[in-house]
Parts: sequence; structure tokens; C-alpha cells
Amino acid sequence: MLTVEADLLATIVAAVRRIVEVRRAREPFEALVRRAEGMRRVPRGFRAALQRSDRVNVIAECKRRSPSRGVLRSDYDPVGLAGAYEEAGAAAISVLTESTFFDGSLDHLRAVAERTSIPVLRKDFIVDEYQIAEAWAAGADAILLIVAVLGDDELRKLDVAAQRAGLDVLVEVHDAVELDRALAVGAQTIGVNNRNLRTLAVDTQVSAALIERIPKSVTAVAESGFQSAAELADLRKAGYGAFLVGEHLMTSADPANALRELLAAA
Repeated sequence: MLTVEADLLATIVAAVRRIVEVRRAREPFEALVRRAEGMRRVPRGFRAALQRSDRVNVIAECKRRSPSRGVLRSDYDPVGLAGAYEEAGAAAISVLTESTFFDGSLDHLRAVAERTSIPVLRKDFIVDEYQIAEAWAAGADAILLIVAVLGDDELRKLDVAAQRAGLDVLVEVHDAVELDRALAVGAQTIGVNNRNLRTLAVDTQVSAALIERIPKSVTAVAESGFQSAAELADLRKAGYGAFLVGEHLMTSADPANALRELLAAA
């Protein structure tokens, strides 16, 4: 029998599926796609932003709460944070939109996309093409697909749907098996998450262990658990092109200054 911690990922995904069905009942998929198609949108190139070699490429995250640590920032202002991150030198912005466990919102994503000029990632537990259309309509430049919550056919289908909508895809893995699955569907940008989504335990050695298995043609992103510039510098030398940093910034007194210091030291 699974423990509560071990089943957390399944609990989150089940909640997400219920929310998707509620939203679909309010606005049918076809209507949502028509709304997205009617928007003026100039893709800002999420993957391209992570490939610059003249800087340390950080995807700076906007996240109010996490299941492991509770509320990270009581004065949460995603638009203000995103603007400050951009000014501090972020390559891209990640916005948590999952509402039940992270206090996220599509409104946060929409507002950040409207107010920033760098690429914006919708970070959520994407399990349905409907969520891709939502991201498109909200102005996102990329979405996250988590291999751990998707079958191979689902992963391939959602990747194709995102590309059709003009969105880049960050495919997230946690171990060698998931990495092989991501490569098998042709993922071009792969994030290695050091946080186990079932237990929430963090091990930054996961990134170090997997980088040799990632082809040079793939943009590699190391995610979660970083506390120092030295960690980023070491992984950059190992072959990572970018880093997703969230809680380190969100729990800092001045997130933008924390990012600025991280970039300068790395």
C-alpha cells in the first residue's frame, strides 16, 4: 500500500484532471482554441533563450506555495516578481498555474506574459490537450510535460499538440528510465528534476548523474534544490545549458537580488 507521501503525485494529477473537466464544461475545447487563435501572439523563443552561451541561463520561478514547504511568500505578486527577475537577468520566467497544491492561477500566467518581454513557461501538471490550449490563450511560450505522469502515447500526443500551437516544450524527467522515454519521443529540451515528485525529497546529484546520457543536441535544464552558485557552475561545466530555480528565490528577502547574486557568482 502506498503511503500518503508516495501517492502525492497521483493525488495532484487526479485533482488536475477534475479541474480540467470543470473548465471544459464552462468553455468547450473548440471555443477555447478559437479564442487562442484569435489572439495576436509573437512567440518569444523559450528554447532559444536557454541556448545562449554568453550567460548563465536561469528560468526564474514564480510560485506562492509548495506541498513540501507550505506558503513560500505571503506577499506573492507574480507580475512584480517576473518584472524584477527580467531586470535581474533571467533568461525566462516559470509561472506555477496549479491551483490546489501551489496556489497558482492561469490569471497569474496571463498577467506575467503580458508584462514581460522574455519567454514564459506554464509550469503545471499537463495531462490534457485542453491545458495546452489554455496556455496558448494565456500567452505562454512553453509548457512543461512531466514524463512521470504520462504514458508514451500521451507524451507524444501532447508534445505534438504543443508544437502545433507554437509552444516550446520542456520535458521533465527524474531518472534514467524517464530520460530514455523522453528521448524516444524526440524531446529537444529536457529538464532533470532533482525533486522526487512522489516523496518531495531533493537530491541534486540526480542532475549530475544524468547529464552524460543527454545528447549534445538536446538543451539540458537542471531543476530544483539549488542553493549556491557553485552548484550551477559545476553543472554548467558538465553540460547543462540552463537551470530552473524556484524556492531559493521565493524564500529570499529580495528574490531579484538573490537571482542577480546567483548569476554573478555562477
